[in-house]
Amino acid sequence: MNDPIYFVIIYFAFVLLLGFYSWFKIKTPSDYYVAGKNARLVPVSGSLLATILGGSAILGTIELSQNIGWAALWFLFCAALGLFVLAPLARYVSRYGKYTLPGLLGHFFGERARFISSLVIPLAWLGIVGAQIIAAAKILTGLGIIGYSAAAIVAGTVFIIYTLVGGQVSILKTDTLQSVLIITGLAALTIFAAETPTAGSLPKLTTGELFNASFTGIDLVILILTYSVTFVVGPDIYSRVFCAKDEKTATRSVLIVAVILIPISFGLTFLGIYSSATGSREIMSFAQHLLPNWFYGLFVAALLSAVMSSADTTLLTSSLILSELFHPDMEDKKAFRLTRILIVVLGFFSIIIALFVTSILQSLLLALTFFSGAFVVPMLAGLLRIKVVKPQLTAAILAGGFVALAGKLINLWGNPLAGNIVIIFAFAVNGILLFVDLKRDRN
Repeated sequence: MNDPIYFVIIYFAFVLLLGFYSWFKIKTPSDYYVAGKNARLVPVSGSLLATILGGSAILGTIELSQNIGWAALWFLFCAALGLFVLAPLARYVSRYGKYTLPGLLGHFFGERARFISSLVIPLAWLGIVGAQIIAAAKILTGLGIIGYSAAAIVAGTVFIIYTLVGGQVSILKTDTLQSVLIITGLAALTIFAAETPTAGSLPKLTTGELFNASFTGIDLVILILTYSVTFVVGPDIYSRVFCAKDEKTATRSVLIVAVILIPISFGLTFLGIYSSATGSREIMSFAQHLLPNWFYGLFVAALLSAVMSSADTTLLTSSLILSELFHPDMEDKKAFRLTRILIVVLGFFSIIIALFVTSILQSLLLALTFFSGAFVVPMLAGLLRIKVVKPQLTAAILAGGFVALAGKLINLWGNPLAGNIVIIFAFAVNGILLFVDLKRDRN
């Protein structure tokens, strides 16, 4: 065994032990769900950052920049844009929300809205958890000691056990430390890469590099509609806000993370361009050549930290949402027990997804596209107190989500322009059904 493998073993052992330790710190269901809703600025900010930088953001940005160059900056720029929009709304999310986004929708629009969103969101979010397992499997495969399928099963199993035993208490304990580890690892890799002779021959960043034949203005519009908006309205993002001890903490945490994402975007995009130029398209490959062996082990742990932070948050959030569907009173012991059962069930299906879909961005964007088409407009309407046609809410959610998903599928496997037009149309359909009383107009 070499040093990086030792680091991986130690890391997995550490998070599992911390999860079991947190088991004994959980006194109430609220502790398990939202850490007692008493988290301060640093834990909330650290957890939010770690959740966003989960493997799909890090490896996804690098994968994208290998294909479209500096235009990949827009990926995390759009995430930051979404958080800047969320910042003034965060106080309302904290004020009216308790445990889940469907619970918040139910507060605004009634039981029907809560029911349909509780059914749909966990299904869409299976793709998000699957993306984290894909990312972790690629990291482990890069060590050369295990195949992809076995790596996906190992990573998924660790994620499930850690989330199952520790809940939100363990997640908040580790996420701040993991954020520091992630940023340190990425910064070191960027510095080492920038000092190599290859760095001098890379394409320079100019305004003309922000768009190209592979990424046009309409692609940016679609990215905003399907990606940025999930940071304005997103179950995983809101789960961090729900943990904040007050509205001021929630707002400040969102702003801090939005600012931090901007320099991180530059670093990740540079690393993707660098790896493409050197022919080492897998981050593990070029990191191993650039970093000292002991530091490479820390970097592997940093990547796994990123994936773990996002996976545990998303898995717990999805399980909470489904559990709330059957038990509106989440303080009930039956709801608590069901939540833990669902963590295992949803985690298992996420592993299955990871075994058959190996593209991080493909898994991520399919799930996010459905979610954004279905829920962004209704949630913004609720937060801004805009009146909607409640009898048409279910139709708006389903039509918006499925039309957006159809557009994304057309984009991936058919005509990209036609697919993008369909995605934009999905938001129009969603808005019309929400705000225009079609029954009254017919009369």
